[in-house]
Amino acid sequence: MDMVTVLMCTFIVLFGMSTVDQAKFEELRNSLATGFGVTESEFADTADGIVVEAEKVDEEGESLTDLDLAQAELDDLVALREKIKSNLDAQGLGGAVQFEIGERGLTVRLVSTETFFESNSDTLSASVVTVLDAVAPPLAEVEYHISVEGHADYREPSGPFPTNWELSSGRSVQVLRHLVEQCALPAERVASVGFGSAQPLTAGATPDELALNRRVDVVALSDQPESVRSLLPELAAKQ
Repeated sequence: MDMVTVLMCTFIVLFGMSTVDQAKFEELRNSLATGFGVTESEFADTADGIVVEAEKVDEEGESLTDLDLAQAELDDLVALREKIKSNLDAQGLGGAVQFEIGERGLTVRLVSTETFFESNSDTLSASVVTVLDAVAPPLAEVEYHISVEGHADYREPSGPFPTNWELSSGRSVQVLRHLVEQCALPAERVASVGFGSAQPLTAGATPDELALNRRVDVVALSDQPESVRSLLPELAAKQ
């Protein structure tokens, strides 16, 4: 009798599972048919077109190309550069930094470290503090993430820095701390990197070339896709 009871319950469950809600089945069938382009249904979204991200659509609803987005990004980076230049010019420091717009975004390059840092030291000089005070306000106004990147020339330092990694990292950290602690740049948008002597700008050994490699770069990083960022150098070169 127990076996009969179990079999009866089993068949009841199977029968219950086999019952189809005809109305819902019709909706599902029509929706699938619409998705494959077989027929249309009032129960399915039959809108035509391609889904486009909001930031890639202009005010008139037209989708933007990568070139359009690259030009808009370049305009933003140029505006940021001009604000920084204006602040530096007001302090008589127009020649204290170099600017470069590339795939990564806007690079503000602090060169000539004899002026900004004493030899074998990561202590900020008065001149670099003045420069950073002029550079920071425009950076604080925008949403770009900031990478503070220390570099060194090929010559090995002496104590207290064992290698150029520690020296370049120490200088980038000091620049970052000033930007965050003294200039109120949001800490969540700033990072420090030390490259040692691994990324020289020149291969020469003259004093000017060594100074160019011995630098700190403050980079406003573009958050555009790679397909857009790759167009920035060419567009910047045409300006």
